[in-house]
Amino acid sequence: MECIFCKIVAREHPADIEYEDDDVVVFRDLYPKAPVHLLIVPRRHIESVMALEEGDAALVGRLILTAKRIGEAKGFAERGYRLTFHCGAEGGQVIYHLHLHFLAGRR
Repeated sequence: MECIFCKIVAREHPADIEYEDDDVVVFRDLYPKAPVHLLIVPRRHIESVMALEEGDAALVGRLILTAKRIGEAKGFAERGYRLTFHCGAEGGQVIYHLHLHFLAGRR
């Protein structure tokens, strides 16, 4: 099965990319649930939080620290924001490529 997030990371599918580095890519969610709704994804395909291994701890930390930097850059460091991982079908995961939701701009 083809992964849409892998295609975005590889620039084979368009996305409104807000930030990228060697480990992560950040882009706008197509179906935003808040005024600012970004997806923070690792470049490396990992299906879900449930597929993480001990060696992935640093990468998960990078996702969260990237969210912190985005919050600061967008002016939400003081006001706050929400971070969410959806895990599996019952957890609401739709795209099976690990991603962290960054939501801000309203309660």
